[in-house]
Amino acid sequence: MTVRDAWTQLQAAVAHGPVCLVQVQQVQGSAPREVGAWMAVPVGLAPGSLHGLAGSIGGGHLEYQAMAHAQEVLAGRQPPGVQRYALGPSLGQCCGGVVHLAYRVVGVQDLPSLQLRQARRLPVAVFGAGHVGQALVAALQRLPCSIVWVDSRPGLWPDSAVADACTTLVQSDPVQDAVADLPAGSRVVILTHSHVEDWDITAACLARQRDAGDLPFVGLIGSASKWASFRRRLLERGFNAAAVDAVQCPVGIPGIAGKEPEVIAVAIAAQMMQTRALEPS
Repeated sequence: MTVRDAWTQLQAAVAHGPVCLVQVQQVQGSAPREVGAWMAVPVGLAPGSLHGLAGSIGGGHLEYQAMAHAQEVLAGRQPPGVQRYALGPSLGQCCGGVVHLAYRVVGVQDLPSLQLRQARRLPVAVFGAGHVGQALVAALQRLPCSIVWVDSRPGLWPDSAVADACTTLVQSDPVQDAVADLPAGSRVVILTHSHVEDWDITAACLARQRDAGDLPFVGLIGSASKWASFRRRLLERGFNAAAVDAVQCPVGIPGIAGKEPEVIAVAIAAQMMQTRALEPS
């Protein structure tokens, strides 16, 4: 199960009958998940099984015990309500905190009124639908991201991207024109097939950042020599040195060796998750 499809899984589960919704109501000290995290347990789900489970309250023995108690609630042998769990030796967990879990039975009729915490989707714009772009988007689609995927060439996107509701495909020629239409707050990753396109997109991002200041991250794939050339030309174009130096090149968290597309994608996806700290509080 991915971060993004828990709600879809819940909708599918209640279509077959009531489920027990288990939600973290209160946390004291250290705990696997935060207040608001939830999971939905269908009738007959064996503790420890993930088949048919929607969401998660952190895994481990706490989740195992919660799934077992949820079955008791669904069978009518235990009432809905709040249970307290101390995360110590008795649960085989070393978190050391206390978690209060709320149990309630919900069905299809309850879906419109449910106010469940959903992961806020991070806006990411990926320029380039080549090997690295495809590996990166495949990784991002399993994370709480809303993706705009841009290329100047038509027809490169796989069927999985076409079918993904959180991925918007944009064919733009010239490719840099798509920068103007990106959602505010987009994290931009530039990895096209062309150094010319890479430079044009980078310049367009810096121009938008100068005018609107709403692109908190711009990352560019490339070597030190590529960036040295780009940096010189961007400064000659009149961009502020601090703004130019804010561009992350090479993009991706350091320390992950390897040039395989999937390895590069992991490094970039991890860096995108780090940029959530740039969100306004």
